[in-house]
Amino acid sequence: MFNIQTLNKISSIGTDIFDKSKYAIADAPENPDAIMVRSAKMHDMEFGSNLLAIARAGAGVNNIPVDRCAEEGICVFNTPGANANAVKELAVCALLLSSRKITEAAAWAASLKGTPDAPKTVEGGKSKFAGPELLGKTLGIIGLGAIGGKIANAALALGMKVIGYDPYLSINAAIHLDCSVKVVNDINDIYKESDYITIHMPYTPATKNTIDTAQIEMMKDGVRLINLARGELINSEAVVKAIADGKVAKYVTDFADDVVLGVDDVIVLPHLGASTPESEDNCAVMAAEELIDYIENGNIKNSVNLPNASMNAVGTKICIIHKNVPTTIASITTAVGNEGINIENMVNASKKDFAYTMLDVTGDISASVEGKINAVDGVIRVRVLYK
Repeated sequence: MFNIQTLNKISSIGTDIFDKSKYAIADAPENPDAIMVRSAKMHDMEFGSNLLAIARAGAGVNNIPVDRCAEEGICVFNTPGANANAVKELAVCALLLSSRKITEAAAWAASLKGTPDAPKTVEGGKSKFAGPELLGKTLGIIGLGAIGGKIANAALALGMKVIGYDPYLSINAAIHLDCSVKVVNDINDIYKESDYITIHMPYTPATKNTIDTAQIEMMKDGVRLINLARGELINSEAVVKAIADGKVAKYVTDFADDVVLGVDDVIVLPHLGASTPESEDNCAVMAAEELIDYIENGNIKNSVNLPNASMNAVGTKICIIHKNVPTTIASITTAVGNEGINIENMVNASKKDFAYTMLDVTGDISASVEGKINAVDGVIRVRVLYK
C-alpha cells in the first residue's frame, strides 16, 4: 500500500483516480510515499527516505525545494497546461480591465446608491471612465508556452496585433501558435513595439525583475502591463513610479504586495489565475496520473528536477536516479552484468546535474543487486519494479 499525502485540498476528481486497493490518501499519513500539493510551503519540511515524488497541482514550484529533492532522489512534478485556459481567460479580462476603467466605473456607480436621480448622475459622469479599444492595438507576450500561446491566439481573435518572445519555444507550442503571431528574437522588441505587455514565464533568480526601470523606459508612453505569472517578474516599485510619472497607464497584477495595493491605476487581483473548478480538476487529475505512472512504472513526465523518460519493459525494470557524470552508466551496467542479469533494453536521459536510467532486465534478481547498484558512485536512488 502506497501512502499519498495531500498538503492542500486536492480535487476529488484527481484523488479518485488512485486505486484504493493500492493507495491510501490522507492529510497526514505516516511516512508518505508521495505528496500532492498546491500552495503549501515545503522548504522547511523534512522528507522521509521512502518519499518517492511530489506532484504540484499547478505550474509553479516555488513552494517546493526542488534542488534538495533531486539530491534526495525525490522526483518533483508539475502540471503544465492544466490551468492554461483559466489563465488565458483571466488575461483577456485583464486586457479589458486595463483599458476600459471597468473597476473604477463600477465602484463609482455603486457609490451612488441612495443618492437622488442616480441614473442622471451616471449619464453625466460616464465620460471620465472612457478608455481605448483593443482592436488594432499591439499586444506583446513574454513567454509563448501553454498559457502565452493561448493568449496570443485569443488576442488575434479580438483583432489585436500580437508579437511574442520566448527563447525556449518548444516545437509543440510553436505548432499551436497562430501563424499571424510575430515571434521576435530580442525581448527589447516587445518593450518598444507593444501597447500592452503580458508576461508568462517561470520565476527563477535569473528572471526576477524581468520588467524593471530600464525596460519600462524603452516602452511606449501609456503602455499597459499585465502580470498573471509571478509577482517577482515585475518590479512593483518601478511600475508604481512609472504610473506616477505618466509612463505606464495601467498595471493589472494577480499578486498583492504592499507597494501596489491601493495605488491608483493598479488593479490587484487575489491570485485568481487558476481559480476555476475546471482548472483545479485538470491539475489534480494530471498530478495524480503523473504519480501513478512514476510509482508503478517508473516513467517520468513533466518533472521539473529530473529528465522525462519512459519505457515499456518486457521484464523487470530497474530505475536509477543518479548524478550526470561520466562512467556512472558504465558502472551501473557492469554491476548488473556481474550479477548475471541480462539487460534487454535501456533508457537514459539527463537534466542538468542529474540523470535517470531505466533498465529492462531478465534473469534472477537477487537481493544484492539493488545494493550493488546503490554502491556505484553518483547513484542516488534505485527502485526495482517487477513485472
